[in-house]
This record gives sequence, C-alpha cells and structure tokens, in this order.
Amino acid sequence: MSFTAPIQLPGLTLDPHWYRRSLFYEVMVRSFVDSNGDGVGDLAGLISRLDYLQWLGVDALWIPPFFTSPLKDGGYDVTDYRSILPEFGTLEEFKELVTKAHERNLRLIIDLPLNHTSDQHDWFQQSRKHPDGAYGDFYVWSDTDEKYPHVRIIFTDTEDSNWAFDSVRRQFYFHRFFSHQPDLNFDNPKVHDSILEIVRYWLDLGVDGFRLDAVPYLYESEEGNGEGEPPTHEFVRKLRTMVDRDYPGRILIAEANQWPREVAAFFGSEPEPECHMAFDFPVMPRIFYSLRSQRAGELVRVLSETTDIPAAAGWAVFLRNHDELTLEMVSEEYRQAMYGWYAYDPRMRANVGIRRRLAPLLDNSRAEMELAHALLFALPGSPFLYYGDEIGMGDNIWLPDRDSTRTPMQWTPDRNAGFSAADPGKLFLPVVQSLVFNYTQTNVESHLAQSNSLLHWMRNVIHVRKSHPVFGLGTLRAVSTSHESVLAFTREYTGSGTSLGDQPETLLCVFSFSHNPIAVRIEDPALTSLHLYDIFGGSVFPSFDEEGAVTLTLGAQNFYWLHCG
Repeated sequence: MSFTAPIQLPGLTLDPHWYRRSLFYEVMVRSFVDSNGDGVGDLAGLISRLDYLQWLGVDALWIPPFFTSPLKDGGYDVTDYRSILPEFGTLEEFKELVTKAHERNLRLIIDLPLNHTSDQHDWFQQSRKHPDGAYGDFYVWSDTDEKYPHVRIIFTDTEDSNWAFDSVRRQFYFHRFFSHQPDLNFDNPKVHDSILEIVRYWLDLGVDGFRLDAVPYLYESEEGNGEGEPPTHEFVRKLRTMVDRDYPGRILIAEANQWPREVAAFFGSEPEPECHMAFDFPVMPRIFYSLRSQRAGELVRVLSETTDIPAAAGWAVFLRNHDELTLEMVSEEYRQAMYGWYAYDPRMRANVGIRRRLAPLLDNSRAEMELAHALLFALPGSPFLYYGDEIGMGDNIWLPDRDSTRTPMQWTPDRNAGFSAADPGKLFLPVVQSLVFNYTQTNVESHLAQSNSLLHWMRNVIHVRKSHPVFGLGTLRAVSTSHESVLAFTREYTGSGTSLGDQPETLLCVFSFSHNPIAVRIEDPALTSLHLYDIFGGSVFPSFDEEGAVTLTLGAQNFYWLHCG
C-alpha cells in the first residue's frame, strides 16, 4: 500500500480556530497496527500508518486513553496519568508520534478521564488506607449510601447504585460509572492542582488538546442531579483560562451526553469561555431513525433549534465511535423502534444503546453509508470518523461489552488482516471473519485497488468538503420541502476574503431518506432566481424560480450538495 500525499514541513498551520474546519479520526492504539508481533496495537504501529491518514484527508487524530491501566474499561480506568501502558510503547515513542504527526500537519487530541480513576490508582489506595493522609480527601467518601438521591445511575445494566462499600476504609465511595472507577473529589483544591499538572504535562509533550471524558459529572450536590452543576463549569473555565494563557492554539472538547442547550453551556460565553468544542449527541440517533423510518421530521426539528454558542466554538458531529450508539436522547417509542431496526438480537445492545459498527447497522448498504456520511460532512461543526468506518468494517457481537466494535483494523487480506504478525491466537481480539464483513474482502488494500470503493468515495468527499469553508464555518438554515422523506438546508458563509478558497458561498444540501426515487419541491424565498450546480462534477441543475421554489428529483437514499449563485 502506498500513498501519494506529501509530507508537509515544517509543521502545523497557525490558524487559532483550526478545529472548526478539521476532520477528526478516532484511532484506538490497541486496535490499529501491531508493530512488534505481540498481538496488540501500539504507538509504533500508529506512526507507520500516518501517511495513510494524511492521504485520506484527516486533520487531527483523537486517541482514547493509552495510560497505564488494568483495562477493565478500555483504559478509561487510569492508574497513572503520566505513564504509557507498556504494551502500547514508551514515552519516547509517544514523542515521536507527536513529531511525525505534526510533520504531516496532523494534530493529536488525547482523552483525559478526569472524573474518575481506577480503584487501583495510588491516589485511591492511599485514600482508602490513610483517611487523614495527603490523599484521604481525593475521592467522594460517605458513611451512608443515601447521599445525592437525585443523581441517576448511568450503567443501569451493570450497576444498581452510585455508591460502593470499601472494606478497608469502612465507608462508601461514590462512582458515576463502574464501581471500580471511584469519582475524584473536585471539592478538594488539591485535586484541581493534580489535574492541571497532568494537563500541563501532556501539553508540554506537544499534544494539541484533550477530549474531556464525562465532563458534566465532576461535582454532585444534594439538590442537583450531578450533571453540569455550577462548580463543574467553574472548574472548566479555570482549565480553559490556563490552556489559553499558556498553550494558545490547543483545544478542549467536551464529552457531555446531554441535550444541545445543556451541552452548549460547556462552551461558556465571552469573556469566560469553557470548551472549544463539544460533541453533538442528539443529532446522531436521529440520523439512524430517519434512515429506517424514511421521515426527516425529527432531524428537521433538532437542526432548526437555535443554540447560541460563542463565535469561535464548534460542534463535534459523528456517526459512531468506541462507545455504544446511545439512545438516551430519544423517546421510549423511538428507542424501541431503533432496537427493532438495528438491535433485534439482545447481544447487539449495551446500557441504553446499541453496540454495533456503522456498516452492520446499515446492513452494509453502500447507499445508506454514503447518505449518512454526506449528511455528517454537511452538518455544522467538525466531523469525527471512527477507524475502519471508511472501509465499512464489521463488528463481532459475540465479544463482550464494547469490544464488539473495537476489533483489529483490517489492512490486507493476509493473515490477521495485516494488523499483526503474531499467531492468530495471540491477538488481543480476533479479526472479523463473518461472511459479509470478512477481513479477506473488507480491507484497505482491496479498497485501494478499486476506484469505485467506499474508501475512495470517502476520500473524495472529504477533500471536496475541505475545499469549501462554508461546511466548517457557515450557518445552517432548514428549508421547507414538499416530501416527508427529504431534509434540506442551506449552509451560508460570508467569507473572510483572505484567500480565493475563503470567499462567500451558499450551498443547498438535500438528502432523501426515501427507499424509492422521488420528486420534491423545495421552497425558500431567500434563494429566489438563484442558479444551482453540483459541487462534485459541476452539473447544472434547475434554477429557483421567482417565488423561490425549485423541483428536484432524487434517487433512492440519495443526496445533493448544490452551489447557489
């Protein structure tokens, strides 16, 4: 496999708002490439595939936790924030990753689980053994398990309480997630200092930002629900102030599984900003709902909601990631419909969600995968891809918990899918060998050899998107249509005028979720008498009439990105 993208020296562009126009790619070190044949992906393996990611059009990598951990929760149970899990590599290799990524104009975002640690972390061991010691107040302890009655249990299928009893300290400790992940006590200023020191440590090593894992849950109170409470926002503002002052150009991304208005609070406001970006959770399940229901109404409603955010802030939009496809942001009726369409086998479900990859969710339908990605890339904000989705990788629902979607990346049709030279029995997870998604058919090498493959289609769309700043920087306005299966909106950008590629532009984006070809009338008085042409090939389309209406025909589950001029 060879890639023609040139290495760009000396390094990163200086745009302070680079994240608003970037394409992010989530790459799990453990699952990407094994360089030393031990059956586990590592940092050196990731370095060896940076050219591939640059060729694809990726601007920034998001790496889930690689810290020392017992791996009871995929690394989100940290035992040492400053050391790297030995099977992943060394600190020197991490420094090389940062350097090699920056040489290719790729930025590096790492995960920071700051709400909790592993119960094996030295802080917790000291806290349970020495209540009056330096770490005695580092966690949330109580003589009773009845405090914080309004705080919901997140992992309802594995935990029946947010409290666990510790036999050493003879007290209960609080945990929003698994019982082996005690929550840090952010009421303790020393916890603040420790977290800020960890942030400085990795920023000094050159990382470009952090995904703040489970950021709404830092504080809890007797009256509140423990989600986005005022002191939590105070701490995030404190963290943002330090980052902006000492490390300009680095970013904070909020992972807050909440409604848009609640999530928007994590952007803060001028002159007290909080996070630079935040994940948009409610839109994602509604894309999947529209694909099966053939109705765009819920998406229109969600996208029509006005959520004021600071000018420099940006949404992070996604279809899938390493977690389950959460259904917390939909009604019970919608949830049951989604289960029926996408998770008819109980093994496909986890918590309040679905533990499947994108291609299996969509029955390996090329039309649906293209439609879903075209919509993702057209939404306001920066798209996040999950490793392997660019080739339509499958999953393995027979593996436990979330491992079903974390199987080794499929590079070639050779042994172990080119992921590792190890004996197949040594792989940390088996490669996918199902009939439809078998690694001998679904792999990067095979896709590269076919000009009409999903991989080449994805790369083309990514590069077209990158050539139109309106997608990352423009506004969105829903447009009226005559068909319930059609979603239409305009993306408008006034342009900075600083370069030929940064001029004012208006695009009309149209998406049909219908399983049959349709004709649709689109009406928007603001687009009166404008001409339309396709931004992929330049084909001329019918123009808007004097009343601001145009009729378009779309194939089954098809889309248009049309320039208005």
